[in-house]
Amino acid sequence: MVANTVLSGPGSDKEVRHIVLSLGDSGIEYQPGDGINVWPVNDPDVVARIIDRLGVAPDTPVADRRTTRALCEALTHGYEVCTAPEDLLRLIACRTGNPELNSLVADDVARDARDAWLAGKDVLDLLEVDRSVVIAPEELIAQLRPLVHRQYSISSSPLVHGSTVHLTMATVRHDGADRRRGGTCSTFVADRRPAGTEVDVFVSANRAFRLPPDDIKAIMIGPGTGIAPFRAFLHERAARRASGGNWLFFGDRHREHDHIYADEIEGFVADGLLSRVDLAFSRDQEHKIYVQDRMREQGAALYAWLSEGAHIYVCGDATRMAPDVDTALLDIIAEHGGLSTTAAHGVVDELRRTKRYVRDVY
Repeated sequence: MVANTVLSGPGSDKEVRHIVLSLGDSGIEYQPGDGINVWPVNDPDVVARIIDRLGVAPDTPVADRRTTRALCEALTHGYEVCTAPEDLLRLIACRTGNPELNSLVADDVARDARDAWLAGKDVLDLLEVDRSVVIAPEELIAQLRPLVHRQYSISSSPLVHGSTVHLTMATVRHDGADRRRGGTCSTFVADRRPAGTEVDVFVSANRAFRLPPDDIKAIMIGPGTGIAPFRAFLHERAARRASGGNWLFFGDRHREHDHIYADEIEGFVADGLLSRVDLAFSRDQEHKIYVQDRMREQGAALYAWLSEGAHIYVCGDATRMAPDVDTALLDIIAEHGGLSTTAAHGVVDELRRTKRYVRDVY
């Protein structure tokens, strides 16, 4: 870890960090558009509380399918503890006879209802439903999911940033009834990995999310931390002296606190690398404005860029933003291309097929 700094302003309701990792002599290589996977370590305080609830010693041996190791080691490095698994919910419901829990695990209850009840809870929450219930360590382990890596879009260019790799990471934090909760990987990096410490990582190549040839225009749509790969793209294109135009759509809640990388973006504009920038800060006015609204406002110009062969990239939230951007693009092609909805769908499908419209969403 070379740098671990907060990008978002003090008045933001988010905590976005800029992470710089030195790859040293690891031999790890990457390209703009790739992702980096971080192996997290669970919060030692949460692990200690779970062990205390079980009423056993931290070095109690537990066996799973792979090995036998100390309970503390298994819960710290081997299993997800910051989310509440459905299997554990079912076990607790069976042991306690709790009417609410039994109703949640009934066969005729929709999964959405269970997911809603489990949202924001962790393993300790389930164990605390009834402290009189005895659960053996190996019994608990059997209900938990393996701890897995988390993938983040790389926000640096190897041509510019040498043997380092950069991440743009939102720290997940929320308050429960009795304690502060946090995302497994984001709080591990934010709170327990200062400069000088090490992090286990590996790269995932994303060959479907690559820059176009240097003479081709690129339209980049990445609100919030979705800007990460486009920071990499812009640094790479600057280093390669690419002649193709670049257009960035970025947004978040408040310009004052959430305009991350503002100085770099302004520098890219001043240098002529960024031909156009459209910003959407949703809470800075009474009527919320998002990147898809800016797309529609600039529909004629956006369609002209596409007609000239531009590639379009989207990164960020897969649940709401990406579908809304998809709809906006379809409407723009229909309106400014004078096409029916069916014909516009055909154009979008062709953009996807030829990899001129690609997404990195999560």
